[in-house]
Amino acid sequence: MSVTGFFTITRPANAMVSGVTAIIAYLIATGTIIPSTVLLLVIVFLITAAGNVINDYFDADIDRINRPERPIPSGTVSPIAARGFAVTLFLSGILAAFFTPPLCMAIVLINSFILFLYAAKLKSMPVIGNAAVAYLAASIFLFGGAFAGGNALVLMLPLVAITFLATMVREILKDAEDVEGDAAGGADTLPIRIGIQPTSRIALGFALAAVVASVVPYLWWGMLYLVGIVIVDIIIIIAVIRTQSCKTPACVRATRSTTLIKAGMFAALVVFALSAVFL
Repeated sequence: MSVTGFFTITRPANAMVSGVTAIIAYLIATGTIIPSTVLLLVIVFLITAAGNVINDYFDADIDRINRPERPIPSGTVSPIAARGFAVTLFLSGILAAFFTPPLCMAIVLINSFILFLYAAKLKSMPVIGNAAVAYLAASIFLFGGAFAGGNALVLMLPLVAITFLATMVREILKDAEDVEGDAAGGADTLPIRIGIQPTSRIALGFALAAVVASVVPYLWWGMLYLVGIVIVDIIIIIAVIRTQSCKTPACVRATRSTTLIKAGMFAALVVFALSAVFL
């Protein structure tokens, strides 16, 4: 075992982006940032990191095929140590949430439960597992809005919808990339059930729905927002279209569509933040 392994297994970049997203959600809701929003970052970072660790714990057998370089299959973190580390991170995040409004605390408890349930059970259930991940990503906007007050949640709803739908696209295509390992690990994902190409078409449907949802904030942010988000929409649609002719996981991986979609989602976050500050 190594310190580097414990650091890597949390996927710190992913956890940090999630934490920053919560601050941006507060910024969108209020038009400002206050020092106490650092608490949002800390809580979301800890809970996201815990979810990443517990996911790797339950996915150890699958990762030996799909992601052998990850800490548990590579031997840099033992399964028992990973489990204890995940519990510590969850408890730390929940304790920190005691200093937030009750609605924030409720979201933290619900999300912690869903993260564990996803890793242990939901991941192997087609569509339901994808929807759980999509909710968790979208709920960061709810969390940031809840910190600003219940009325701010209404403003968050379009962003929640956009994030949910875009995450569904990426999660479905990630399943298409990982068919071999998921099948070997006994998972029952959408592409295993219906095939790669039909799965890609469903992902395109979610992508188009995300594009429609992304237009809604134009009503209060105006034309400059629309120009920025249309560029992001084009990136995501192109990424999904590249997978439409694929019939094998290797083909989906070769398109690098999930990487491109992740970049598009990060770009959307930048557009949201800039719009909240300047428009």
